[in-house]
Amino acid sequence: MGHGTPDNMNWAGLLQNLLFVVHIKQIICGSVQFSVPEELEPGTLIGSLSKHFPPPYQLLTQEYLWMDKNTGNLYTSEQKMDREVLCPEETKAEECIILHNAVVGASGDLIQFPVIIEDINDNAPHFENSEIHLRVSEDVTVGTSFLLDDQAQDRDIGHNGELQYHLKDSDGVFGLKVGEDRPLIMLIVQTALDRETRELYQMQLVAADRGAEPLSATATLMVRVTDVNDNCPSFSSDSPRNVTIPGDSPKNMMVAQVKAIDPDTGPNAAIIYSLSPKVSERAKKLFSVDSLAGYIRLTQDLQSDNSEELVLKVFASGHHCPPADTQVTVSVLPKAKQELTIKIGFIAEHQNQTMVLPENQPPAVLAVLELEGDSSFKGSSLAIEGEVPFTLSPQNGKYLLSTSKPLDYEMKSEHHISVVVHGRSAEGAAIAPSRHVIRVLVSDVNDNAPHFLQSHYQLEVEENNQPGMSLLQVSASDADSGFNGRVTYRLDKYTSTIFNIDSVTGQLSVSAPLDREQQGVHKLTVFARDSGSPPLESMATVFIRVLDQNDNAPVFLTPHFIFFIPENVPPFAQVGRMEVKDPDEGENGNTELHVVNSSGPFFVDNTQGTLRTTTNLDRETKDCYELYLLASDHGHLVTLTSTARVTIFVEDINDNQPKVILPSSNSSCLTVSPGTMAGTMVTKIYAIDEDSGLNSEITYSVVAPESVQNSSPFLVDSRSGNITLSHQLLHKDLGMHHLFIVVRDGGKPAPLYTTVWVNLLVNDSMEPCHLDRAPTWTGTPDLVQTPSKAPICEVETNKSAQVTLLIGLGMMLASICLLVVTAVFYLKQRRRSPQQHKRGYTEENEIPLRLKDKYYSDE
Repeated sequence: MGHGTPDNMNWAGLLQNLLFVVHIKQIICGSVQFSVPEELEPGTLIGSLSKHFPPPYQLLTQEYLWMDKNTGNLYTSEQKMDREVLCPEETKAEECIILHNAVVGASGDLIQFPVIIEDINDNAPHFENSEIHLRVSEDVTVGTSFLLDDQAQDRDIGHNGELQYHLKDSDGVFGLKVGEDRPLIMLIVQTALDRETRELYQMQLVAADRGAEPLSATATLMVRVTDVNDNCPSFSSDSPRNVTIPGDSPKNMMVAQVKAIDPDTGPNAAIIYSLSPKVSERAKKLFSVDSLAGYIRLTQDLQSDNSEELVLKVFASGHHCPPADTQVTVSVLPKAKQELTIKIGFIAEHQNQTMVLPENQPPAVLAVLELEGDSSFKGSSLAIEGEVPFTLSPQNGKYLLSTSKPLDYEMKSEHHISVVVHGRSAEGAAIAPSRHVIRVLVSDVNDNAPHFLQSHYQLEVEENNQPGMSLLQVSASDADSGFNGRVTYRLDKYTSTIFNIDSVTGQLSVSAPLDREQQGVHKLTVFARDSGSPPLESMATVFIRVLDQNDNAPVFLTPHFIFFIPENVPPFAQVGRMEVKDPDEGENGNTELHVVNSSGPFFVDNTQGTLRTTTNLDRETKDCYELYLLASDHGHLVTLTSTARVTIFVEDINDNQPKVILPSSNSSCLTVSPGTMAGTMVTKIYAIDEDSGLNSEITYSVVAPESVQNSSPFLVDSRSGNITLSHQLLHKDLGMHHLFIVVRDGGKPAPLYTTVWVNLLVNDSMEPCHLDRAPTWTGTPDLVQTPSKAPICEVETNKSAQVTLLIGLGMMLASICLLVVTAVFYLKQRRRSPQQHKRGYTEENEIPLRLKDKYYSDE
């Protein structure tokens, strides 16, 4: 009837409570790594984890790779891997390794494996300067070497980054020698140099790597041969040897111009002309030589009625050279008794018998020349002596003086036209020619714009400079003269007001500190304008690159990060992403995060910029964590830092079943008087759930067919768990009532539950009642909700299975021994008084669901 002690023990239930499952997880230690060339196309297979670990597979870092969760195959993602970007320059000689994390196997083991990014020849060598200039003296010894500082750089490594050099178009004059121990490039002079033969050598310096398909770069190597004083002056072949002058030639008249040449250049080519001290005293008295130009002039008016010849020996002297000499014979003709004169009718502008002509004018007639004199002269004519840009054209017994081409003030600002009169006397004797010099001045016009020495200027300036700092000085020249050649400087009107330029000197300065984070490169346009009318101007560009200083601390996106994370996440799960920015450049802007002032189970994954867990979280143990993040940059001299607060709330999941507190066991029993009024609360079911929210909201329900529930005199409140009488107790209600109660929480998607028996005895006697054994559920399984959680079965290794089998056998032997002890103990209990049987309640809340015929009892 439910009051007695059971005849035998439930040995199966006892053995089930004693046995436990031991799970041994085997850690596989081995070397798993993959090598992959950089720049592979997306979707390329690089390897598989299936050879080392069982499925399923999950790759935690999927920036450059992705993994098939069933096969474990690793493929390249859309984001290509660039070894030169992923690995810093200082590790060029080492392997480029990226560590990846993955979860493998049914047990969710976390593994880490390296991916080695192999270099391919995807970077060509690069010269910093496209032109390399070198100056070499022409007297350098054959075999002399010169260091070339401008070497090419290649960002690849190994053979792909090893460079070899060769010259093109050197004509065998120069060669290269590359050092073995260190990368030094030496230019070797292989043949003797002669500046007078060739002054400039333009060659191509080619740098090629040693990749399978070599890449190369070319820089123009320009070697300028500088002059040494290795040549002496010599007179040219066109230097005059014989000159004839009239006997009445005036003072300062140019008799002739001797010319000597020196193949050298600059000061080494300077020539000094002088008369030999051995010429006759009369020659010394009549002639002088311009020491720089070689002009031979009369030192006094010549009044000679007789013919004579004077021999002049002229020296041309150079620095550290013996003088060269030439001989000029001057024939003096007797002066004419009657002279022919030239009458000039000026057409062009003139002042004091001097014509003034603007430059760049097209050829035009300047004057009309006419001969006047004794009619006894016959066959007289006019001619221009020397090579000048002027012509004489006879027309109707007169001569037109014209320009033969436009004059250029910058080439020559003053011309002397020597017009020679030739004639014969009535007896047919030649008359000494007479000369008339016409002076022409060329006036300047503003036909030349200022010219910058460089069209592009580049400089680098560190930010946070001192206000007023000088940057550089630009310079422009103007070939014009006077106001036409006076240059002033200005900046483009769109230029920032912090930049200034001195209008006279061209000195560029900055009046305020520069900030690279605001603007990294400044492009200035400088104008140079002359003072002509109209003015002409030209421009040059100045590029200013602002160099970074570590003047900005890292900045978090927010000073307080708040994250929510479920308590069931696996270790190394991502909590959240912390965005931190540092506007500085390079290492100054390279930030690193650390967790400070916290012992919580969290760490920072700096490769992803995320906060991750180190172990499992349990909301019921701790539901909130507070920690601080420290962000620091990699500044060279000073490291700047900033902090941010992080609050992590652990969200609840439904991982706890309700626990029944009252009744204390399934064997508990309560006596109810038949006289109890309807609506009276008979007893109460009380349960708790350690979860929160809906997961902890508990409901109570009686499991029984509807027909049985309708006939039961007891009602269970689904919310409070109160058990009340539904109607006045009748005679048929006498006896034991077993209520099978399911206690459920409100978890989603499937609630968790536990069960308890409430045993009520309707009896006139109010003596305490007890059960010898707990009732057993015998109803259909669909009346009780299927548990939401099932044990996770994992495949163990052979070693783990052997250990588990040994432990199981040991536990079975221990169970048999305990069974014998329990049987002896039970026999002793049978001999004790019945009152002692009533105190032997079994305390258990969960009832095994077994399919039996009875599920409800009111006995």
